[in-house]
Amino acid sequence: MKNPSLRIALFSALGVILLMGSISVHAQSKYMTRNGLIRFEAEGPIKDDIKAVNNQGGCVFDAGTGDILFKIPIKSFVFKKALMQEHFNENYMESHKFPTAELKGKIEGYSGAILQKPGVQPVMVSGKMTLHGVTRDIRERGTLEVKEGKILLRSDFGVALADYGINIPKMVEDKLAKVAQVNLSIDLAPAGQ
Repeated sequence: MKNPSLRIALFSALGVILLMGSISVHAQSKYMTRNGLIRFEAEGPIKDDIKAVNNQGGCVFDAGTGDILFKIPIKSFVFKKALMQEHFNENYMESHKFPTAELKGKIEGYSGAILQKPGVQPVMVSGKMTLHGVTRDIRERGTLEVKEGKILLRSDFGVALADYGINIPKMVEDKLAKVAQVNLSIDLAPAGQ
């Protein structure tokens, strides 16, 4: 190229493109999903396959602060047996009165530096969880991983049904666990994608 101004402009443009391509996940502040995966199992001593899956969990994560908001539509839990799903919504969760569960919290000791580390990082989330109209403080372990421009959050924890005013009738108390085991698997993409 004979024109030095054109050469400088091209190299500058190429430099900007390369710089933009190398910007890390930390530069994006908000990450979200509308299809976070939630599984739970509440099988008691008498096995009755009390398991459900919900892939409509909404989550927003602020990569600048470590704040997290997660909402789950209760009616979106799917059971193998239709009757079990009906009882879950009508008798236990009363989803007509309490249509969502919510977790609002923060990753403890959060620093954006965690987003620069390779591999799976252990995290502790504390905040408030609202379920069945009852709000309680929570503190649960999980993991965070940055992979292919997404933030992957995972957690397994127990929810004591009595803590949230979920009553178990005497006739099914041997089929239903007093503590439901919950598994969250959330893949967050930059907001707007």
